[in-house]
Amino acid sequence: MKKLFELCGKPLTTFVCVAMAIAMFATPEMVLAKKKKTIGIQLYSVMDAMKKDPKASVERLGDMGYNSFELVQWGGDPKVFGLPANEFKALCDKNGAKITSTHSGIQEDPAKEDEIMARWRQLFETQKACGGKYFVIPSYGVDYTVKDVQRMCDYFNRVGKIAAEYGLKIGYHNHSDEFKKLKDSDKVMWEYLVENTDPKYVCLELDVYWCTKGGKSPVEYLKKYPKRIELLHIKDDFVIGESGTIDFEGIFTQFYKNGMKNYFVEIETPQYIRDKKNADGSKYTQEQVMNEVFEAAQKSIEYLNNAKFVKK
Repeated sequence: MKKLFELCGKPLTTFVCVAMAIAMFATPEMVLAKKKKTIGIQLYSVMDAMKKDPKASVERLGDMGYNSFELVQWGGDPKVFGLPANEFKALCDKNGAKITSTHSGIQEDPAKEDEIMARWRQLFETQKACGGKYFVIPSYGVDYTVKDVQRMCDYFNRVGKIAAEYGLKIGYHNHSDEFKKLKDSDKVMWEYLVENTDPKYVCLELDVYWCTKGGKSPVEYLKKYPKRIELLHIKDDFVIGESGTIDFEGIFTQFYKNGMKNYFVEIETPQYIRDKKNADGSKYTQEQVMNEVFEAAQKSIEYLNNAKFVKK
């Protein structure tokens, strides 16, 4: 320390000394701040706010520290929350967030195969313009028989091949029903889907909350299919980590061990929030409900930033 102050008396070393002093006295918090974690969020979480004011919503999430987004494109709309893809990407770039993935889906209809594949191409064009890598089907209507689920797998493989032309990979997002057995087999529907889709074109986005609610262990599935689960939905009853019912530490640890890194917080608005009333007895407005969700998003990212098991 004495040598440092002696050196600082010399003009030529003043700049060096300042840099050295900053390094010496920097707190662990200052060092951590430079190594910002990549924490994603599914924008469906604040869907009402995104539809009303995408700019303010993206800015608000960016200020919280969310820097990876998963989009929603219902119905094959080529616009993203009402904006052309390039404008929405510019908005995200300005707020320090990259677009990693999107959610949308089109149900198979053999009588309209060409039309449906053309619609998929339109969606892929939009996602390519946004700069994302993944295109995730959020749900799919299918009878839980071997025949019908196999047809679903074949459809996903066909769509996945087209996605690959755009540099994208198709994914599938589960709810809880996928962890039931098929009607005519002892095989669990989700496991059948994993094992009968082409890993070159199709991956899985494991929603850890719905997997748990479906009676299965996300950690065990991450161990069983280490290279198929490329994305995670990190979800809880409302605020991430508050229920104590999801093994987030085990999930993140195994996910990283598998060599994967992309995950998104997803917050579904509980009915009790939608049913909230003001002091005068009036029902919460849509804006008030969204403010509750934004607060949950803030608490969730604080939990993940403070969790030692969540990497940079």
